[in-house]
Amino acid sequence: MARSLVILSSEPPPSGGGLAPIGARRDILTLLRRLNTGPQAEGEDILYGPGIELELPPAMDPVPQMLLKLTDEDVGWDVVKAIAQRTHWKMLDPLSGREFRL
Repeated sequence: MARSLVILSSEPPPSGGGLAPIGARRDILTLLRRLNTGPQAEGEDILYGPGIELELPPAMDPVPQMLLKLTDEDVGWDVVKAIAQRTHWKMLDPLSGREFRL
């Protein structure tokens, strides 16, 4: 079974409530393509990369959160580390409630 984590913005929530966006959909896709991670077909919401899958919420822009699945922990953690070097996102383990800074 793949381990799942939620990617969130490290920015505080907006004063009106809700989640702070992690970024514009186009910018997120551009960033992740540089890390060999993207959809199988243009416009799809699931992105595939080495050892990971990222699920974006359908039709939301900016993107408030993404679901990260580690499909191969040996390879996937290296991709997560590469993402961490380029962003200020945080991860939340929904099972334990533990937060990690990316």
